[in-house]
Amino acid sequence: MSATFTPVTEPIAAYIETLFSAEDEILRQLRQEAAAAGMPAIHISGAQGAVLQVLLMAIGAERVLEIGSLGGYSAIVMARALPPTGKVVCVEINPTYCAFIERQATRAGLADRIEVRCGAALEVLDQLPMEPLFDAVFIDADKPNYGNYLERCYGRVRSGGLIIADNTLAWGHIAEQNPTFEPANVQALQEYNRRIAAHPGLRTAMIPTGDGMTVAIKR
Repeated sequence: MSATFTPVTEPIAAYIETLFSAEDEILRQLRQEAAAAGMPAIHISGAQGAVLQVLLMAIGAERVLEIGSLGGYSAIVMARALPPTGKVVCVEINPTYCAFIERQATRAGLADRIEVRCGAALEVLDQLPMEPLFDAVFIDADKPNYGNYLERCYGRVRSGGLIIADNTLAWGHIAEQNPTFEPANVQALQEYNRRIAAHPGLRTAMIPTGDGMTVAIKR
């Protein structure tokens, strides 16, 4: 038993991906096509996908809201953890990416479980009805707005539901007092972590997988 974290070296990361990955051939091909289309390689890893699936299945999730969907990798991962009647509502600002997600969802046989809302996330969120509530929200969009997304989403998540944010270790710079690497993004993530850790309506934990996922359950 240890009170400290085990550093995740490259061999350990490779070991985790080998045994505990949600990635299959469809998702590998999606990655290749996304790269060919010029999309940045900033999707979650297969191991992070497995963590998301376990979390969603543990709470019996049926409705998931994703803020920032890029090429649909994480949307497909999450949709696979839902029952046949489940739904992942994807919010993506780039129209080209929105069309790409829809094509990938169809190819994965998940067109009925993935709904794409194209537009700026804060505007789309303001237009979403307050009900039915979501079982989980996955935030993986522009970092300076993480706090705003938390504010908009809190009332749209059921009690016992999850709010999950990606990249919350800020590319390894989260503990720096005066970050010089992408300081606006790092400071936004630092503020998000402070804010959600102190939120009276949430119980929060950090999962140091990938670039870090901050996971909160609504009381």
